[in-house]
Amino acid sequence: MKPQIKKLGTVDCDLVETNPIVFKNRLYRFEYVRPGYAYNDTGESYYRFIDHDTGESTPAFGHGYHMGCAYVENDTAYVTTVDTWDGEIIDIFASKDLKTWESWNALTLPGYGMFNTSLCKTDDNYVLMFEVGKPPEIAGQRFTARFATSTDLKNWELTPLECTYSKDRYTAPHCLRYLDGYFYDFYLEAHEGYEQRVVRSRDLIDWEPSPYDPVLKADDDDRRIANSRLTDAERQRIAEAVNINNSDIDFCEFEGQVIITYSWGSQKGIEHLAEAVYEGTLREFLTGWYPEA
Repeated sequence: MKPQIKKLGTVDCDLVETNPIVFKNRLYRFEYVRPGYAYNDTGESYYRFIDHDTGESTPAFGHGYHMGCAYVENDTAYVTTVDTWDGEIIDIFASKDLKTWESWNALTLPGYGMFNTSLCKTDDNYVLMFEVGKPPEIAGQRFTARFATSTDLKNWELTPLECTYSKDRYTAPHCLRYLDGYFYDFYLEAHEGYEQRVVRSRDLIDWEPSPYDPVLKADDDDRRIANSRLTDAERQRIAEAVNINNSDIDFCEFEGQVIITYSWGSQKGIEHLAEAVYEGTLREFLTGWYPEA
């Protein structure tokens, strides 16, 4: 049976690239705060973590960076990020307390245009998925998954050119996971609007779609209110907004559930941040998209 995702509703407006993480046994939501966010008075983008229970924010960091994605291993939080939309640089931030951060360059690829990133760990190394819009001989149709590997998160090597998904059509990558020899790429497909789908691969070359796609699809459950702090104006906007899109999925396991964040809206700039849950483990969630697993 297809994994059952329960949509909880909208928690904010104009936040898109976010992801839940567990750090030192607490659930946080990493947020990329864009310059146009209603409560951002700094004039530039930045990153922060929101404590899921209290709503409190960690100190802002990564000012001027874009489209970050958080990853946690042991007592360290990492954020992979581009320096600008459609840029040539991916950097990594690291912290042991979510307050003080160090950073270094992971990739500098002249001629590339890069966007979203997602980091996972295999049995042997780390794999970074990054979204490319150019050059055309690498990206094909814009917004394609490309990959790099590292053993130490410092030194990165591109995988062979055939390691992509997918050059033939719009398949914007959002979230990469690894389990039992398979990579799972949760990506955005342009179909009846934009819907979240998943493919898996053992080698990052040949990919198998799930027979249960889509993972997420726009519907009125997206409009539920899941944050009591939303203003009347924000609630009205949520009720009336164009909704053709469920995108930017990310997730983590916490206390027997898979906690999910995603974006919904017009896919043209009017977007909303929502949460959902899957009752079960991360292993059950990933393998559930492939009934023979």
